[in-house]
Amino acid sequence: MTGIVRELWVYAGARKKFWLLPVLILMMVFGGMLILAQTSAVAPFIYTLF
Repeated sequence: MTGIVRELWVYAGARKKFWLLPVLILMMVFGGMLILAQTSAVAPFIYTLF
């Protein structure tokens, strides 16, 4: 997993595409919330956010 993050960081730095980083971070946060919503007791609290 750290290899992918490092590779994206190097790509953003080399191509000056730093605007992609907030998009990627939001995608990871929403992905984590979806995983939590499916497998834990935290699901009712996540559903109230939407």
